[in-house]
Amino acid sequence: MRIFVTGATGFIGSALVPELINAGHQVLGLTRSDAGAQSLIAAGAEVHRGNLEDPDSLRAGAAKADGVIHLAFDHNFSDFVAICEKDRRAIEALGDGLVGSDRPLVITSGTGMGNAAPGKPATEDHFDPNHPNPRKSSELAAASVAARGVNVSVVRLPQVHDTFKQGLITYAVAVAREKGISAYVGDGLNRWPAAHVLDTARLYRLALEKAEAGARYNAVAEEGVTVRDIAEVIGRGLKVPVASLSQEDAAGHFGWLAPFVGWDMPASSAQTQERLGWHPTGPGLIADLEQMKYS
Repeated sequence: MRIFVTGATGFIGSALVPELINAGHQVLGLTRSDAGAQSLIAAGAEVHRGNLEDPDSLRAGAAKADGVIHLAFDHNFSDFVAICEKDRRAIEALGDGLVGSDRPLVITSGTGMGNAAPGKPATEDHFDPNHPNPRKSSELAAASVAARGVNVSVVRLPQVHDTFKQGLITYAVAVAREKGISAYVGDGLNRWPAAHVLDTARLYRLALEKAEAGARYNAVAEEGVTVRDIAEVIGRGLKVPVASLSQEDAAGHFGWLAPFVGWDMPASSAQTQERLGWHPTGPGLIADLEQMKYS
């Protein structure tokens, strides 16, 4: 299959491109820059010029492909509502290029969309369209394009990691380095799910090949790592003290990251593993944080 990949030169995309090529697929990667184009060519992929703000480029890329994996996401979390709306528009444009065919579109969301009750792991079969998290826009857009006959499925991401990047934890490391304290909120026993980047890339490939319309998959290897454990390993890595903050003090310390740091977000991938035969084997989150170079 010829697969159009947005975010092909990003953190997960850079692992996904060789995963797809090694499985016998061709990759058409979206990029806006010369450096991105060179990176795609070096990886053995074709180049498609465009960006998330150019819906025509997204439609054209989708129209030229046998399937689409949408990874690109603007990580300006200081205006989370706006970037989620941008993602909604991008999904709508990709859907435009696939209407009238059975070619699969795999989009990206977050595991938090599957939280049905406090303290319970998020599951694939739950989605609340009234969820307060703006990331719901991505899954609402998926439902919209599905209503137009597009074969769309969803991969929900946890904290995706290796020894260089770890999702939101990358920003927590930056705050700890700047403030000289690695902090958590309250008792720090709230949990974040996680998965290694190579396991995550393999899940996207399996989801595309399965092409099950309406499916939701949780890319989760670890259901929940406590934020206190994360803060402690960061503290050791940076050689800074570890401290608990109140909810009130967290806002000033973490800025836009504060709400995330306080959330309990466990997630299960039991259904995903059964439906796709996906069994994560990569290192755990704490192991990667212990191996990271903090200097």
